[in-house]
Amino acid sequence: MPTPRLTELPDAVLCLIEKASGPITDIGTVSAGLNSAIAAHVRTTDHTLFVKGLPLDHPWVWTQRREADINPYVRGIAPKLVWHMEDDGWSLLGFEYVTGEHADFTPGSPDLPAVMAAMTRLSEVPAPGIELKSMPHRLRKYVNDPAELSWFAGNSLLHTEWNPHNVLMTSSGALFVDWGWASLGAAWIDPALWLLWLIARGHTPSQAESEAAAHPA
Repeated sequence: MPTPRLTELPDAVLCLIEKASGPITDIGTVSAGLNSAIAAHVRTTDHTLFVKGLPLDHPWVWTQRREADINPYVRGIAPKLVWHMEDDGWSLLGFEYVTGEHADFTPGSPDLPAVMAAMTRLSEVPAPGIELKSMPHRLRKYVNDPAELSWFAGNSLLHTEWNPHNVLMTSSGALFVDWGWASLGAAWIDPALWLLWLIARGHTPSQAESEAAAHPA
C-alpha cells in the first residue's frame, strides 16, 4: 500500500531541517516513489539535500532507520547520508543531493551496463554487522516445502527493490536509493529480481536472462 505523499512540508519538519542544515532557501517536492510521506529537494544556505521522511508512528518507520544504518557500508553506490533525526513526531533522512535521472531499463538502454557494474560492486560489499531481514524469512510464504527456503539463504548484502525509480544515473555511474528493504541472502537474488523489472520494461525473458547473467553470481 503506497504511503500518501505530502505536497507541503509541515512546520515541524521545516524546523527540524533548519536545525540540522541551516535556513531553508528553496524547496521542491518530489512525486516519484511510493513509501515516503515526505520527499523533497531542499536548499539551505550551506547544503543541497534530498530529504525523505515518515511519521514516527508509521508502521514502516523502521525502513528509515534501516537506511541510516546501512548508508556507511554502501558509500560509492548510494548517495551519502548527511543526517538522520527522529524528533517532534517525524523520522527524517537528509541525503547529499545527487543530480541524475531515473534508470532506463528498456531493451538496448545504455544505462544497463552501468546498473550491472554497480550491482556487481554491491555484491562485493561485506555483510554489515547490523540488523537486516533475511531472504528466507521474507520469502517464507512463497514456498510449499520449508526446505526450499535454503535456496535463498546466504550472507550477501542485497538491495532487493529494483524499481527503476530506485536507480539514479549520474555522470559517474549508477547509484542505488531506497535501502529500507535491504536484506541478507543468496547473491543471485538481486540480479534475479532485476530480471523481472527488465521483462516489465519490454525485454523478452531470454533477453532479460542474458542481461542478468553478467552478474558474477
